[in-house]
Amino acid sequence: MGGFQLQSVPAVVFRTFLVLALILLAAGCSSTETLQIVETTPVESGRYSALVVDGRDGRMLYGTNATAPRFPASLTKMMTLYMTFEALDQGRISKSTEIQVSAHAAAQPPTRIGLRPGETIDVETAIRALCVKSANDVAAALGEHLGGSEAQFAALMTARARQLGMTGTTFRNASGLPDDGQRTTARDMALLGMALRSRFPHHFRYFSEREFSYRGRRVRGHNDLLGRVEGVDGIKTGYIRASGYNIVTSVSRSGRNLVIVVMGADTARARNARVEELMERFLPNASGGSLFSRL
Repeated sequence: MGGFQLQSVPAVVFRTFLVLALILLAAGCSSTETLQIVETTPVESGRYSALVVDGRDGRMLYGTNATAPRFPASLTKMMTLYMTFEALDQGRISKSTEIQVSAHAAAQPPTRIGLRPGETIDVETAIRALCVKSANDVAAALGEHLGGSEAQFAALMTARARQLGMTGTTFRNASGLPDDGQRTTARDMALLGMALRSRFPHHFRYFSEREFSYRGRRVRGHNDLLGRVEGVDGIKTGYIRASGYNIVTSVSRSGRNLVIVVMGADTARARNARVEELMERFLPNASGGSLFSRL
């Protein structure tokens, strides 16, 4: 196989490539819908993409426009967090490491937590600010710390995306703020969601947090599937005007797990309703659990 040594590949990397192969096989490299489903929630058809993947074996259970280019918006922060978790596990940073805030980072538009130039924020608080609040100022600060500059960090993010098999993704910043060159696909976002859970199970809990404390105040998130829909444990929402409302969702019930991606909805309510429809329709088709768990 061209000198490729299977034994040199860590198990988690091999698992990721296996998941990728399964998705490609199921999708047939097509961006059109592969399974039929009655869809009742209105979405913006010109921007809409969706994908439902079995979280255990990578089978694609449903897809529409799964490889069509889309703006990721704040789903971008999933890769920012992937790079942060990787740096933590490699010992390049710790959760108590203080991140310096530049004027560039502090100037990022909302959503943000209000960082000021010259101050610092510790890595653990930064992680929570991304997972819960989707703070753009924090994303830029992390990118600068890990990459030297946000642009250099975006290049590293893109390189890591390619290594994960995310062939349709290019990053230009760490936050997902508008940039015509920043693109992804529903398929790539599903792959990233599965890679985060597979490689960083010890960090994945951050994606299920609904609030955190910062400067003596409680900061609440806006993923209202968390705590409301049984089994939902993350991961990330996103919105810019060009993208519509996006989400990557992980759900586990009765030993079954799905990763669901919905992109391009007109409203957060329509996006969430579509996720719930797909969840209820396809959880019984996921592997694991009891065959009669719904009876």
